[in-house]
This record gives sequence, C-alpha cells and structure tokens, in this order.
Amino acid sequence: GQTSLRLRSTTATLRTVNVPKTRRTFCKKCKKHQPHKVTQYKKGKDSLYVQGKRRYDRKQSGYGGQSKPIFRKKAKTTKKIVLRLECVEPNCRSKRMLAIKRCKHFELGGDKKRKNANARCSWIGYVIILSLFTL
Repeated sequence: GQTSLRLRSTTATLRTVNVPKTRRTFCKKCKKHQPHKVTQYKKGKDSLYVQGKRRYDRKQSGYGGQSKPIFRKKAKTTKKIVLRLECVEPNCRSKRMLAIKRCKHFELGGDKKRKNANARCSWIGYVIILSLFTL
C-alpha cells in the first residue's frame, strides 16, 4: 500500500537527467550538422526601466501599502530545463534554445553510467588476489 508508494517516489528522485556538454546537431546558419556547446539557460536580470516596472513602482510609492497582489499559490515543484546550444564554428557562433522535459535533478556533463561496473571491479580484485597468491 502506502509504503511501496513512498519507496517508489524516493527512487524516482534519485535519478538525474545527465546531458553531455557537446552535441552534434543542425545549425540553421551553417545549414548543416555541427558540434554545439551545451549550457543551461539562465534568466537575465530584470530591467528597472520597462513599462510594467515603472508603473508598479509609481503605484507602490507613497502611502497605502502593497497595491498589487503577491502570488503565493505556487503549484509546480520543478522547472522546464532549457538548453542553450552554441555552434562551435568560429565564423558562426549562432545560439539557439532547446527546451527539454521537467526534472528534479539536472546535470551537465556528468559521469556516464556503466553497466556491470561493480562486476568489473570485483573481477579486477579477483585477478589481483590471484596474482598475489601465485607469487
């Protein structure tokens, strides 16, 4: 019942999305597949001079407290990951965004998972022990 659900949710959070730092994909400017440098998109600093911010600051100034509602009913626990792809061709350097699915843990250029990594290590240990006994 409930314990199996709890165990399942903890194992799901341990999985991380691992994306390589370079990717061969189509470049619109070069009009062919090129290697691209992959970074994670980050939001820029908000401008103080956009119309909405100027209006908000004007309304907030003076007496009367908070004039606009502050949003507090957040529903999502994750954000959609956006990758920034930059063409490595020196004359091109064009950039584009690529959105991927939502995930709790995101990693860029992490270690690759290997199948039977433990079995390989134990086999190497076995060979070392055998070589010690033969000496």
